[in-house]
Amino acid sequence: MNFPADLRYTKDHEWIRLEGNTATIGITDFAQHELGDIVYVDINTVGKSLAAEEIFGTVEAVKTVSDLFLPVAGTIEEVNPLLEKQPELVNTDPYGDGWMIRLTVTDPASVSALMDSTAYTALVG
Repeated sequence: MNFPADLRYTKDHEWIRLEGNTATIGITDFAQHELGDIVYVDINTVGKSLAAEEIFGTVEAVKTVSDLFLPVAGTIEEVNPLLEKQPELVNTDPYGDGWMIRLTVTDPASVSALMDSTAYTALVG
Protein backbone atom coordinates (compact mmCIF):
# COMPACT_ATOMS: atom_id res chain seq x y z
CA MET A 1 0.00 0.00 0.00
CA ASN A 2 0.97 3.57 -0.65
CA PHE A 3 1.38 6.19 2.12
CA PRO A 4 3.06 9.28 0.61
CA ALA A 5 5.75 10.85 2.80
CA ASP A 6 4.51 14.42 2.15
CA LEU A 7 1.18 13.77 3.92
CA ARG A 8 0.11 13.44 7.56
CA TYR A 9 -2.29 10.75 8.78
CA THR A 10 -4.86 10.08 11.51
CA LYS A 11 -5.74 6.96 13.48
CA ASP A 12 -9.12 7.15 11.70
CA HIS A 13 -7.37 6.71 8.31
CA GLU A 14 -7.70 10.22 6.90
CA TRP A 15 -4.79 11.98 5.23
CA ILE A 16 -4.06 15.70 5.08
CA ARG A 17 -1.86 17.80 2.79
CA LEU A 18 -1.20 21.32 4.08
CA GLU A 19 -0.37 24.21 1.74
CA GLY A 20 -0.20 27.49 3.66
CA ASN A 21 -3.33 27.45 5.81
CA THR A 22 -5.34 25.38 3.31
CA ALA A 23 -5.53 21.63 3.70
CA THR A 24 -6.70 18.97 1.28
CA ILE A 25 -8.14 15.92 3.04
CA GLY A 26 -9.15 12.41 1.97
CA ILE A 27 -9.03 8.81 3.13
CA THR A 28 -5.95 6.63 2.91
CA ASP A 29 -5.18 3.82 0.53
CA PHE A 30 -5.60 1.45 3.50
CA ALA A 31 -9.07 2.86 4.29
CA GLN A 32 -10.38 2.64 0.73
CA HIS A 33 -9.04 -0.92 0.47
CA GLU A 34 -10.77 -1.92 3.72
CA LEU A 35 -14.06 -0.31 2.67
CA GLY A 36 -14.16 -1.89 -0.78
CA ASP A 37 -15.97 -0.36 -3.75
CA ILE A 38 -17.07 3.15 -2.83
CA VAL A 39 -20.46 4.06 -4.27
CA TYR A 40 -21.30 7.38 -2.61
CA VAL A 41 -19.61 10.21 -0.70
CA ASP A 42 -21.92 12.39 1.42
CA ILE A 43 -20.41 15.66 2.63
CA ASN A 44 -22.78 18.54 3.41
CA THR A 45 -20.60 20.57 5.76
CA VAL A 46 -19.27 23.25 3.38
CA GLY A 47 -19.00 26.58 5.18
CA LYS A 48 -19.04 24.96 8.62
CA SER A 49 -16.30 25.36 11.20
CA LEU A 50 -15.60 22.06 12.92
CA ALA A 51 -13.24 20.87 15.64
CA ALA A 52 -10.60 18.19 15.12
CA GLU A 53 -12.10 14.67 15.12
CA GLU A 54 -15.64 15.92 14.38
CA ILE A 55 -17.54 14.08 11.65
CA PHE A 56 -17.53 16.03 8.37
CA GLY A 57 -19.34 13.47 6.20
CA THR A 58 -19.74 9.81 5.35
CA VAL A 59 -18.49 7.45 2.69
CA GLU A 60 -20.69 4.60 1.51
CA ALA A 61 -19.24 1.40 0.15
CA VAL A 62 -21.05 -1.70 -1.09
CA LYS A 63 -20.71 -3.34 2.32
CA THR A 64 -20.75 -0.45 4.82
CA VAL A 65 -21.13 3.26 5.59
CA SER A 66 -18.25 4.93 7.41
CA ASP A 67 -17.95 8.33 9.09
CA LEU A 68 -15.27 10.78 7.96
CA PHE A 69 -13.39 12.57 10.76
CA LEU A 70 -11.68 15.93 10.44
CA PRO A 71 -7.93 15.64 11.20
CA VAL A 72 -7.61 19.23 12.50
CA ALA A 73 -9.96 22.12 13.29
CA GLY A 74 -11.02 24.50 10.55
CA THR A 75 -13.66 25.66 8.11
CA ILE A 76 -14.66 23.43 5.21
CA GLU A 77 -14.35 25.47 2.01
CA GLU A 78 -14.90 22.95 -0.79
CA VAL A 79 -16.02 19.40 -1.54
CA ASN A 80 -14.42 17.60 -4.46
CA PRO A 81 -17.01 18.07 -7.25
CA LEU A 82 -15.79 14.97 -9.11
CA LEU A 83 -16.97 12.65 -6.36
CA GLU A 84 -20.66 13.34 -7.00
CA LYS A 85 -20.54 11.46 -10.32
CA GLN A 86 -17.36 9.43 -9.77
CA PRO A 87 -17.13 8.28 -6.13
CA GLU A 88 -14.91 5.40 -7.30
CA LEU A 89 -12.06 7.95 -7.64
CA VAL A 90 -11.56 7.43 -3.90
CA ASN A 91 -10.66 3.81 -4.71
CA THR A 92 -8.56 4.42 -7.81
CA ASP A 93 -6.72 7.62 -6.79
CA PRO A 94 -7.16 8.29 -3.03
CA TYR A 95 -4.33 10.86 -2.86
CA GLY A 96 -5.07 12.56 -6.18
CA ASP A 97 -8.45 12.98 -7.87
CA GLY A 98 -10.11 11.11 -4.98
CA TRP A 99 -9.54 13.89 -2.41
CA MET A 100 -12.65 14.80 -0.42
CA ILE A 101 -12.50 18.33 1.03
CA ARG A 102 -10.46 21.51 1.23
CA LEU A 103 -10.26 23.15 4.64
CA THR A 104 -9.01 26.47 5.97
CA VAL A 105 -7.05 25.27 8.98
CA THR A 106 -7.50 27.12 12.29
CA ASP A 107 -3.98 26.25 13.54
CA PRO A 108 -1.60 25.05 10.80
CA ALA A 109 0.92 23.90 13.45
CA SER A 110 -1.61 21.27 14.62
CA VAL A 111 -0.99 19.29 11.42
CA SER A 112 2.54 18.44 12.55
CA ALA A 113 1.11 16.58 15.57
CA LEU A 114 -0.46 13.99 13.24
CA MET A 115 1.31 10.79 12.18
CA ASP A 116 3.90 10.80 9.41
CA SER A 117 3.95 8.00 6.83
CA THR A 118 6.31 5.85 8.92
CA ALA A 119 4.08 6.00 12.00
CA TYR A 120 0.94 5.39 9.94
CA THR A 121 2.54 2.39 8.21
CA ALA A 122 3.34 0.97 11.66
CA LEU A 123 -0.26 1.56 12.77
CA VAL A 124 -1.83 -0.37 9.90
CA GLY A 125 0.86 -3.04 9.92
